[in-house]
Amino acid sequence: MAKEIDTFIKLQVRGGAANPAPPVGPALGAKGVNIMEFCKRFNAETQDKQGQVLPVVITVFKDKSFSFVIKTPPAAVQLLNAAKLKKGSSEPNRDKVGTVTWDDCKAIAENKMTDLNCFTVESAMKMVAGTARSMGIVVKGTPPWMTEEEAAAAAAEN
Repeated sequence: MAKEIDTFIKLQVRGGAANPAPPVGPALGAKGVNIMEFCKRFNAETQDKQGQVLPVVITVFKDKSFSFVIKTPPAAVQLLNAAKLKKGSSEPNRDKVGTVTWDDCKAIAENKMTDLNCFTVESAMKMVAGTARSMGIVVKGTPPWMTEEEAAAAAAEN
């Protein structure tokens, strides 16, 4: 018989750097999970991703045991790395703080495909480009699914 699930905990933790300090300790301690066991297992699994922000979904069972799934780094973090920025714009419609290319968007989209709710790389690229726009990052060039004329016409409309 399968274990009965008590709750899910979603956290963002740096790879290889989980420790009992906030946010990990209070979130897990409130549910009765062994904090040090989680930290050891998480750090062991994320040694190759040192320093990257990684979303993790922890499934806590009724008997206080747990399992966890590590997801890919958030698109926003990857976009900041690609644009070599520390943070996005506070007013993304007015202030543009950086640029990325469609090739950067494609690389991020291919990396995030397992976590995104889409079926094609093209639709994943559109999601990543939308995230970039909301951060004040401009996506340069012509989208791979458009011709130069279509892109010029779309730019003229806006």
